[in-house]
Amino acid sequence: MPELPEVETITRNLRPALLGRQVVSVGLFWPRTLATPAAERFAEQISGQRIEQVTRRAKYIHITLSGGHLLIHLRMSGDLFMRPSPYAAQPHDRLHLMLDSGETLVFNDTRKFGRVWLVDQPDEVLGKLGPEPFSVEFSSASLHTALQSHHRQLKPLLLDQSFVAGLGNIYSDEALHLSGLHPLRQSDTISYEEAGKLFDAIRAVLQTGIDNNGASIDWVYRGGSFQNHFRVYGRTGEACLVCNTPIQRIVVGQRSTHFCPGCQLRA
Repeated sequence: MPELPEVETITRNLRPALLGRQVVSVGLFWPRTLATPAAERFAEQISGQRIEQVTRRAKYIHITLSGGHLLIHLRMSGDLFMRPSPYAAQPHDRLHLMLDSGETLVFNDTRKFGRVWLVDQPDEVLGKLGPEPFSVEFSSASLHTALQSHHRQLKPLLLDQSFVAGLGNIYSDEALHLSGLHPLRQSDTISYEEAGKLFDAIRAVLQTGIDNNGASIDWVYRGGSFQNHFRVYGRTGEACLVCNTPIQRIVVGQRSTHFCPGCQLRA
């Protein structure tokens, strides 16, 4: 699943082509792609709308329109890209937005898990998300307070989008290793100093991911190179880059989790 750096990369790439453009018509090839509204109403509401902003919130692409908000979550296999019009639908295309620029915004999603919302207010979808990792609301102090208010294992808590927005399996593993924290540590055992290290690590791995246009590790997302900088993710059995201990893989909350038993002691 694309995480914050991958979604940020896609958003930045789309922004120049979308800003100021008007939606001329809609092609819908999988109605369940639309979370809301229904297909006919969606086409009616979005046609003629002008694109005013293209931003990201957590793992959502947020397109602000002249009369509403288009939110897109790529989920497991979604991708979003521009193609010259006329553009014939390809396998796994779910939604086309034809623009007055002569280009088509294409939402392609092999596994059909991705979703699109057209709403009046973005908080209808985004309202329960936690803080953005690069926002002023997110700090080492606020992270420590939040960790202390829960009694949960670190890895599942970091994946909880209501706790902090945008982290997924890859970047949570990388941040925990960089901060020296075991993925099974209970959150309320984390000291203020440890929370500070985790805060710095979260921002560092996400920024490195963004700088490298995300990670390309399967057939879903291509174009990034952060996979060349992985510390632990996907490196089971390989030597830790810090202490040479073999990286281990465990399953935590049904998610594959990679860590170094030498660097990340379970207190």
